[in-house]
Amino acid sequence: RQYGWEYIVVDFLWYCDDQTSAEKFANRRPNQYIDELGRLIPSEKLHPSSVCGKGLKPLADYIHSKGLKFGLHIMRGIPRQAVERNTRIKYSMARAAEIANPSDTCAWYGGLVGVNMTKVGAQEYYNSIFELYADWGVDYIKVDDISYPYHADEIEAVQKAIINVARPIVLSLSPGPAPIGNPKHLRENANLWRISGDFWDKWEALKRQLELCREWAPLVTEGHWPDADMLPLGRLNIRTELKDHPARQTNFTPDEQYFLMTLWSVFRSPLMFGGNLPDNDPFTTSLITNEEVIRVNQHSTNNREIRFRDGVSIWSADDQENKSRYIALLNVSDQATDVTCTAEEWGVTEQSMVRDLWKKSEAGRVGKGIVVHLPAHGAMMYGVKMSEL
Repeated sequence: RQYGWEYIVVDFLWYCDDQTSAEKFANRRPNQYIDELGRLIPSEKLHPSSVCGKGLKPLADYIHSKGLKFGLHIMRGIPRQAVERNTRIKYSMARAAEIANPSDTCAWYGGLVGVNMTKVGAQEYYNSIFELYADWGVDYIKVDDISYPYHADEIEAVQKAIINVARPIVLSLSPGPAPIGNPKHLRENANLWRISGDFWDKWEALKRQLELCREWAPLVTEGHWPDADMLPLGRLNIRTELKDHPARQTNFTPDEQYFLMTLWSVFRSPLMFGGNLPDNDPFTTSLITNEEVIRVNQHSTNNREIRFRDGVSIWSADDQENKSRYIALLNVSDQATDVTCTAEEWGVTEQSMVRDLWKKSEAGRVGKGIVVHLPAHGAMMYGVKMSEL
């Protein structure tokens, strides 16, 4: 927490009894728990503190007691069980079957169907579920199956529902890619949105994220963040049976992990740790507790790529509060390389002192040119005080 990590998010399927991931995805009619108003409620087997209608409030209260915030993953739409039972909708005379669009389904999970926002009661349904989440004490909501394909009407409904409750709730849209040609709608209705499909610990996928970050960088604004996805670091998939994603330590090499954290930080992607935190080794922990690198992510502006040549991407960012300029170098090639950088390219003076943010040590003056050694798939991050520019 002291390094800025503030949200704990309960992921997918908190409303189903414990099954393997393979079983859940194979089941097009999963057994989900709902209340009399057609709203998903937690499995008491998974969340014993939710008994007697308490929902996730006891869990949220516990997380808040630790000085942290509570987040929740949900799916777009209305549960199939609500439609089949034709449950009541709070604040409306309409019923669940009247607002459902059974032909509008998620391609990879069969538990919910889309909501037809032209129907009476549709907005009231979304209002009712966010009222429930606010009562539980939710601070962050990730809505899945909503931004690719892009469901503009239901995105707007979710935003209206959040405005309707008294509690501030951060809104994340998933999956990606969100439409880069429509940043206005995204900013008006969400705080963060995914720029790609699910990102896993594969080098080719990480290279692709660099391309997407380059495209999205001009559209980053305060409070509205293109999201490069969770960080697949540490121990992953500890309970899955999916053949493509067995339980494992991240497949990324140490150099690739530096690349990942450097890119996410200089691009200012939201940082969400995707591993099992108690299993962290010292190296993994060091990646997510480097306050100098995290500061780049949290406080820099004017983040942009200034050069891409010979397989090396160079980014620049400014920190007006700390009076610093940051330079990130990322090597996408399969060979180690030496890169010569000049004061002019970095926008600094030859007398400027360079600080290695990963090593937390001074790296000398820029002089007539600084030579940076980059390992294959590796990265470096530097800081220069603006008072020396």
